Amino acid sequence: MHPDNPQPRLIRQVIELVRADGLIVYPTDSSFAFGCQIGNRAGLDRLREIRRLDDQHHFTLVCRDFAQLGQFVKVSKPVYRLVKASTPGSYTFILPATREVPRRLLHPRKQTVGVRIPAHPVVQALLSELGEPLLSSTVLLPGQEEPMTEGWQIKERLDHVVDAVVDSGPGGTELTTVVDLAQDEPQILRRGAGDPTRFE
Repeated sequence: MHPDNPQPRLIRQVIELVRADGLIVYPTDSSFAFGCQIGNRAGLDRLREIRRLDDQHHFTLVCRDFAQLGQFVKVSKPVYRLVKASTPGSYTFILPATREVPRRLLHPRKQTVGVRIPAHPVVQALLSELGEPLLSSTVLLPGQEEPMTEGWQIKERLDHVVDAVVDSGPGGTELTTVVDLAQDEPQILRRGAGDPTRFE
């Protein structure tokens, strides 16, 4: 798929798979990610199994824009300013979830969820076609220190467990910067591609 001008026909094909409860791998502005529909329980189970994730893992809702993000998380005025100034970009924010988010996606104790707005033309095209966020998690396999960066390599490794790999060229090697904004003070949980200094 073209990295800057993704072909609408291919975007539609990928989203048809997603709507049919498929699990895909797609590029973002940081690294490749797994993606499925929010309500896809089987896709979530497959994702947990592939990555061997426990119930404490923060899944991420990858959103098209700030308006969409605001439907799924509670954003106070100070947090609004911080997030608005940092998006789109390579950040994942942990925030209290609204009732729109299924309970199985929430952190069981904190009732929070991860959200992000990536600046990648392919993701933006996928999200526009889907009309809702993608439930996502980084393509980081058990025992791996760094994410895989080539679509062909991911397809070779995961072809038997995912329904499609969207390849638009090499992916990034850096993960997103993760910031917990659910507390009174921002907490940087992971330093990555996004500049963390504004949250310190």
